[in-house]
Amino acid sequence: MTASTVAPGLALPVRGRQPPRVLFAISAVVAAILLAPLVFLLVEAQGAGVSTIAHLVWRSLTATLLWNTVRLTVVVSVLCAVIGTLAAWCVERTDLPGRHVWAVLVVVPFAIPDFVVSFGWASLSTWVQGFRGAVLVMTLAVYPLVYLPVAASLRSADPAQEEVARSLGFGRVRTFLRVTLPQARAAILGGCVLVALVILAEYGAFEILGYQTFTTEIFTEFQVSFNVPTASALSLVLVVFGALVLAGDLFARGRGRVVRTASLAQRVIPRQRLGRATPPVLAAFVALVGLALGVPVGSAVYWMFEGGAHALAGVSILDAGWHTAFYSGSAAALATVAALPVALLAVRHGRRPALLLERSTFVVLAMPGLVIALALSYFSERYADGFASGSASMLIVAYAILFFPLALVGVRASVAHASVRLEETGRSLGQSRVTVFRRVTFPLVGPGLAAAFCLVFLAAVTELTATLLLVPTGVQTLATQFWSYQQNLSYGQAAPFALVIIAIAAVPSYVLGRYFDRLPARATRST
Repeated sequence: MTASTVAPGLALPVRGRQPPRVLFAISAVVAAILLAPLVFLLVEAQGAGVSTIAHLVWRSLTATLLWNTVRLTVVVSVLCAVIGTLAAWCVERTDLPGRHVWAVLVVVPFAIPDFVVSFGWASLSTWVQGFRGAVLVMTLAVYPLVYLPVAASLRSADPAQEEVARSLGFGRVRTFLRVTLPQARAAILGGCVLVALVILAEYGAFEILGYQTFTTEIFTEFQVSFNVPTASALSLVLVVFGALVLAGDLFARGRGRVVRTASLAQRVIPRQRLGRATPPVLAAFVALVGLALGVPVGSAVYWMFEGGAHALAGVSILDAGWHTAFYSGSAAALATVAALPVALLAVRHGRRPALLLERSTFVVLAMPGLVIALALSYFSERYADGFASGSASMLIVAYAILFFPLALVGVRASVAHASVRLEETGRSLGQSRVTVFRRVTFPLVGPGLAAAFCLVFLAAVTELTATLLLVPTGVQTLATQFWSYQQNLSYGQAAPFALVIIAIAAVPSYVLGRYFDRLPARATRST
């Protein structure tokens, strides 16, 4: 990338400077904590023996789990790429009626946990089971992970390239395929990677739908059969699979990206007229929102009224809601604070050790919450004499580890957009590093920190497997109480908890939507 392609005001890695030792040390400690679950798996695998692990990995069951996981991941990723990209193009590039309303409605399903979506569908029809049910539920639940980055990419893309293509006689379809899609390629791939990682770590939705994957089998081996070696072997296969997904994403992104040129940055891309296609496009949006949002919410409302007065008998939604908000908020704050030094190290001092350290923190994305929870329990019992075992602090730490990469993405983007020249000016005026950080850096990265907090909070509110294992005795969260009633087929009592989860998650979803919607505008103004 040449200097001319970088917008002024964006902070670039300062490769000539050595990172402060304190910053590097703190980042290394954070990375070591995040890698602890992987160490747990390796220790358990070594204890079982190489031959035992090899036998477990090469069983026919492992092949079945791999086939189930791979085909579901591929199909759902492709469907999400198609739905998310087309929806983003219609909202951002056409004169779609009510497009501002649709821009909100197509994102709201992101706030609904996957297990709540599967509950909504499975409680209404036995047709939604197995592979077809998993494809339907996961596609409707996670397509916003593609829509959001693609929409942001289309808003900040160079309009000149499409105009040149149209002037050369390219039609709408050919321009879309030859110009628009390549511009959004990195965003589409990034969204598909997130979709794949979500599918690898999902448990609740597949358990409800009766679809067997690595995560459901790992949970069964750990919790039902107490077969730690088998569960550890399957977890290692899952980690390798997730690492391959991340490696594939890095390889596919190797060709760089398309950005606006400075002279065209302020231009507004003219919207294309849908014309006769308006009714079918509107019908498609109505169907998408109805299936992704209407069915889960409508199903929960139906079962709540069906349960009548018994739906709320003997339960405390306020108590469960308070514990959920407290645990999730504490974890979000911890993850955001821990992500800041890693982001500063990677962006401000982008040497190879710093970048490798940052990349190592993403390994946790390939591990389900179950493995994180068991690793923390293992280290507590083995090396800390049971310290914090069964306490709220262990659950909070598990959330922070599990969703740290989400915080890092938000914080890193904000740090990258904070001008390093302002920090250097403060230092040249005789101010200390701490003073410059407090008075210059922190106000610049503040919005990104808030977005990272909301992202982790949203994920923690909807987390299930780690919560089932680590929630303190006698305490219930919204997710665990919902799961308990759902497992007993008490749909009327489970429904209110599903609705409260959706309501709580909708708030950070709205904040995130507003933040990411404004990011391209900030980048444009900086040029």
